[in-house]
Amino acid sequence: MKKYIVSFCIGILFVVITKGQSLSSPNGQLKLNFKIEGEGTPYYSLNYKDKNVLKDSKLGFVVKPADSYASDFKIDAFDHSSFNEKWEPVWGPNKEVANHYNEMLVHLVQNKTGWKLNIRFRLFDDGLGFRYEFPVQSELRHFTIKDEVTSFNFGKDYKAFWIPADYDTNEFPVTTSKLSEISKLIDEARKEPLAAKAPSATLAVQTPLMLKSQDGIYINIHEAALVNFPAMTLDVDEKNFILSSNLTPDRNGDKGFIQTGSVSPWRTLIISDDAREILSSNLIINLNEPSKIEDTSWIKPAKYIGVWWEYFTGGGSTWAYSDNQDIRIGETDYNTLKPNGRHGANTKHVKEYIDFAAENGFDAVLVEGWNEGWEDNQAYRKEHIYSFIKAYPDFDVEELHAYAKSKKIKIIMHHETTSSAVDYERQLQKSFQFMKDNGYDAVKTGYVGPIIPRSEYHDSQWMVNHYKYVVETAAQYHIMVNSHEAVRPTGLHRTFPNWIAQESARGTEFESFNGNRQDHTTILPFTRLIGGPMDYTPGIFEGDLSVYGNNKAKLSTTLTKQLALYITMYSPLQMAADLIENYKKYPDAFQFIKDVAVDWDTSYILEAEPGDYLTIARKAKNKKEWFVGSITDENSREASVNLSFLPKGEKFEAIIYKDGKNASWNHNPKSYEISKQQVTSGNTLKIKVAPGGGFAISIKFLK
Repeated sequence: MKKYIVSFCIGILFVVITKGQSLSSPNGQLKLNFKIEGEGTPYYSLNYKDKNVLKDSKLGFVVKPADSYASDFKIDAFDHSSFNEKWEPVWGPNKEVANHYNEMLVHLVQNKTGWKLNIRFRLFDDGLGFRYEFPVQSELRHFTIKDEVTSFNFGKDYKAFWIPADYDTNEFPVTTSKLSEISKLIDEARKEPLAAKAPSATLAVQTPLMLKSQDGIYINIHEAALVNFPAMTLDVDEKNFILSSNLTPDRNGDKGFIQTGSVSPWRTLIISDDAREILSSNLIINLNEPSKIEDTSWIKPAKYIGVWWEYFTGGGSTWAYSDNQDIRIGETDYNTLKPNGRHGANTKHVKEYIDFAAENGFDAVLVEGWNEGWEDNQAYRKEHIYSFIKAYPDFDVEELHAYAKSKKIKIIMHHETTSSAVDYERQLQKSFQFMKDNGYDAVKTGYVGPIIPRSEYHDSQWMVNHYKYVVETAAQYHIMVNSHEAVRPTGLHRTFPNWIAQESARGTEFESFNGNRQDHTTILPFTRLIGGPMDYTPGIFEGDLSVYGNNKAKLSTTLTKQLALYITMYSPLQMAADLIENYKKYPDAFQFIKDVAVDWDTSYILEAEPGDYLTIARKAKNKKEWFVGSITDENSREASVNLSFLPKGEKFEAIIYKDGKNASWNHNPKSYEISKQQVTSGNTLKIKVAPGGGFAISIKFLK
């Protein structure tokens, strides 16, 4: 990875006896104030463009058995510095990232105990990051967190885009309401049937949390560099409009086992009066460490198809080879079992996908259900379910390896653990060696169901360390990881760029059963995607699943909105998720999926309002090609696409894929129009978007 500093750091140590200090962002629009008040309690507050957006908010911890690590402090010193660099990510929405901040490190000491605590604040032009640092000290070596008291005191009834705080899932639909309305809505929101749920005992919501004030200030709260720490949710004091940290505990109620010499994740606030700037922020990835992988040449963004959607459509395909439930991993001889005749991951069928991928310029084929163990439909809470090195009898690993290689196609491995993380760790080294031996360089991991070890949740400290261990081990074998049902991302893809995608939210698969609302994908970029890319699996053309059998589900989008998602739902790993036959029915619309890039030079947020609409343009990496995606909620609108991002003085051809005149998500969703026109940087396109609809544009240079 290239990295170059364009200015230098300046550090000055101030030993002070005052109770507070302030810090400004590089452009001066954000101002942080820090102070010690009352019984030695540390507080911070924040102003944006001379408006107070965060009132005095508490900092610190309570540790076990009942010791305050949040009071009786005095300030020992302040340390100020500035930093400015530009660096190049391995992949991303932009080929170059600016990292410019002013920093203040506060050194605190408790009067009675002598315990030390440092708080490091970094103020960017678009927000604030701060973390706790626990210095090595003779008075304190190990401690257990009982609570983190970090608060965000807004003092106003913000509009919020939220899902209920849950320690085991991020797959709830997003609710939009005022902070004061969350308590009366959260019980209904929690009723969503999901594979594993562990709701917070308090009134709390998940991060990333998107907020909007009545006077048009947008604030996003999340965390960055979540390492060796439980994930943070947010308790809601809806009377005083204060949010406070609620760390994910283990099942014993402990919220973190800490050794001094370590640090917390960064607590982050992205702030702007322009919603577009929330989406263009690099604050979270900039708070993560640079890549720990020196040679990243093997990490490649990819476009893929797969044996996947057919399992959800109700058309009859199954992950399991046999209907026999009496399976013993390591003991059952699958060659003696009667196949059910519906197993999707068979050699012949996978070859069809490989052929289609090769014919249409795709990079890879995902195959789910290839390995022994899928027969147990009550696999949750069981430890030894799957083998990750033994294939079903009808899946010929060697033959498919050779066939895919001959077609220059990769196969993406699938490791569903049903959340038996301990068993997965036992098999990890030999599983990755098996992948390496058979030409697999990417794996989709899954964690459906309650976690084993049974003392843990998906977002607890032990599991946070598990996901990192999997990614670090995969890097040793030059394997990329796409994790599903894992803790929500916090920018660690900068440090481990082989962590190429995550799900960790309500993706396309929910269209096949509980459904997604029309505004769902207009909110996710402001919430879930703030922490990192999502494997949303777009590209479903046949939205009426009743055509396959008993499934009565219908998609919440038009066909061309599915095309737009390739731009608006950023990921370097993009799936064309529908069945092959549906792409063959609509070859002209499928052309956009074939053409669209997965790695980018520059991204432009053209229009944005959370929950309502989004229009984004991106320039393909190292090509004179641009792609535009625009989506809306349940309301129709006219989008405005200002093409000033195109080079001046040159001509281009725009291919526009838009909703038909009478299209809507629930009526005529497959009605679309395709047109071509010559454009320049001086043009602004006005395009009507249907209810639940969207459009996509492919722009290429005219020689």
